Amino acid sequence: MWFESSVFYQIYPLGACGAPFENDHQPAHRLERLFSWIPALNELGIDCILLNPVFESISHGYDTTDYRQVDTRLGDNDDLAGFVSHCHRAGIRVILDGVFNHVGREFAPFLDVLKNREASPYKDWFMIDFYADNNYGDHLSYQNWEGNNNLVKLNLNNPDVVHYLLETVKYWIDTFDIDGLRLDVAYCLAPDFLRALHTYAKQLCPGFFLMGETLHGDYNQWMNEQMLDSCTNYECYKGLYSSFNTCNFFEILYSFNRQFGNEQWCLYRGKHLFNFVDNHDVERIASILNVKTNLPLIYTMLMTMPGIPCIYYGSEWGMEGKKNADDTTLRPEVKDLQRNELTDTIRKLIDIHHQESALIDGSYAQVALTNTACIYARENEKEVIWTCVNLDEQPAVLGVNYAGTMIDLLHENEDVLIRNQITIDARSARILKREK
Repeated sequence: MWFESSVFYQIYPLGACGAPFENDHQPAHRLERLFSWIPALNELGIDCILLNPVFESISHGYDTTDYRQVDTRLGDNDDLAGFVSHCHRAGIRVILDGVFNHVGREFAPFLDVLKNREASPYKDWFMIDFYADNNYGDHLSYQNWEGNNNLVKLNLNNPDVVHYLLETVKYWIDTFDIDGLRLDVAYCLAPDFLRALHTYAKQLCPGFFLMGETLHGDYNQWMNEQMLDSCTNYECYKGLYSSFNTCNFFEILYSFNRQFGNEQWCLYRGKHLFNFVDNHDVERIASILNVKTNLPLIYTMLMTMPGIPCIYYGSEWGMEGKKNADDTTLRPEVKDLQRNELTDTIRKLIDIHHQESALIDGSYAQVALTNTACIYARENEKEVIWTCVNLDEQPAVLGVNYAGTMIDLLHENEDVLIRNQITIDARSARILKREK
């Protein structure tokens, strides 16, 4: 499918477009700013844009109040339809953030419950206890998301709720021509709902991409033929930055092998997890790495490890961001996309990712490993690709079970003669290729 070979770019529009954190309900066509980003993202090599919440909400977008109206702070439905259309003309697909586990307290059916209580036709849309109270003094309580009463949990076991949400997905496809969804907190969503969503969406659009936000556990419980196409790979997210900061490549290569190795017990062989080094919920990678000059190296691994790579807006030029109480520092306004040496390196890595089929469908195997240097292979019936990374301030010489010539895709396709060892320069990477 198209998403298996794609490079994604994540944008948090409410932040990137400079919207106020609290919805002031003052119409403003801020989404139009993203139109000017399209040529730069096209030139970078981006295949698909992930837009985080864009529908009417109270504050951060995950407290939805109207699933079928673009947030007033961003514009209107025509603005979103126009953006998707412009992206499609540039050869870029667009997926939206589907926030289906919970809603904001101003969601119309929930307001009806607050007003009419047991007489409301929507009382079973939520898990309500009419004999309790909450911190809002509603004289009722309800299930929420992780203790946050501003996020009212939907009852996804209610057929009326499921019907409403599936019809909402159809509305989004018909109105905006989107190409898929990220499912917010997919680990909270009822399995039957995910199965129903899969069946419904794939009937409408066979190539519709369904990707779920998951944290820990066996991703196969969500990523399978009946539910989701992919899941966020938080295991390797942590392993990547931790391995760089502790100079311990054993950690991340253990995860690579656990997930994608050749042994029968390895968990996700042939599947495509959604990979990242930062996103709208975690600190920017440039703020996490102890050695900032390692940024090109961690992106080298992101673009060559098994799975689907995603870049978070602004991080392609090394934007920093540390967490604060409302995560606004992770989701800042950006008036214009910047470009520097890191951006150029990422563009080259994206080109390599697109050009080399083994990086899309190839198997994974460890070739050589020390604390500060590693080599791993991606291989299919056409080619073998070796990613070589060295964190040390001195060159690394690693023994390998190969003698012959490979070309270095990162360095003008220069020939590299290998006689059972490979030298990797200090704090550098090589991507070596040989055809079969």
